Amino acid sequence: MEINMFGKPAIVVVGSINLDLFIEASRFPRAGETFEGDRFFTGGGGKGANQAIAASSLTAPGNVMMVGRVGGDNFGEQLISNFDKYGVLKDRVRVDADRSSGIALIFIDETKENYVLPVYGANTGCDDQQVVDARDAFENATVLLVQQEIPLEVTFAAMNAARVAGVTVVLDPAPVRELPEGFIEAADIVVPNQIEAEAVTGVPVDDVESASEAASALRARGLQAAIIKLGQYGCYVDSAEVVGHVPGFSVEPVATVAAGDAFAGGLAVGISEGMRMQDAVELGNAAGALCVTKLGAQDSMPTRAEVQNLLASTR
Repeated sequence: MEINMFGKPAIVVVGSINLDLFIEASRFPRAGETFEGDRFFTGGGGKGANQAIAASSLTAPGNVMMVGRVGGDNFGEQLISNFDKYGVLKDRVRVDADRSSGIALIFIDETKENYVLPVYGANTGCDDQQVVDARDAFENATVLLVQQEIPLEVTFAAMNAARVAGVTVVLDPAPVRELPEGFIEAADIVVPNQIEAEAVTGVPVDDVESASEAASALRARGLQAAIIKLGQYGCYVDSAEVVGHVPGFSVEPVATVAAGDAFAGGLAVGISEGMRMQDAVELGNAAGALCVTKLGAQDSMPTRAEVQNLLASTR
């Protein structure tokens, strides 16, 4: 696989960069109660950075670029070093000396479900500079990955610039926010989970049939594809190539943190490599499944060999 050494990535990610603070406990304390947890650890996070590292773990070093901001603190230095570790181009990660780095408190209960409480810090300072940085990186890019953890006007402008440049825009509409008119339509592919799908379509999603209804409603807004993530049950796809349920993979979960980000990274890699939609979605499903078998967010992202082994074992 050819290694990109010249700062011209195939995949550009514009979004958040956080330090995750994980707490594991059998349950949460009640109001006024002190209840002892089981474990604490830290790791790189933020949906943008997670997706960049997920994609980079599945492709050659230098094929993914991160665009965003960290604070001028020790957390920021640690977060930037993570990009080196995983081969993500960091040239356009700016340091905001006036703000702290973004953080997220992540609680993991005994069922391995996660609950996330972020404070976005330097991510809130993203502005026109990030749009310029992204536009400069579009020369050789095929995919832009975006989410909703930095100011929406910045994400919106980056999506519009990508569309002008002929770059496929993949939007993960998380977390749920009040969206400006035309925001969803600025994407080519939208990949919400069940909660986010209901927020953007008004359709409660609790099974494959309702996922089909929500995906159809999204496609009707002019999208190339709508992909509703269904956790362990895979996803529902509505696109020109594929319409239907794509099952997930049976794994033993350790924590569900960043599974959706792993999916987005896998999907982006598949698209950038010219895969059929079915194959790109299966790559994303496999990445998301393997992600939940490990602790952490960025540290849980699988390699291409691990994903290929899972795909081969199920075919």
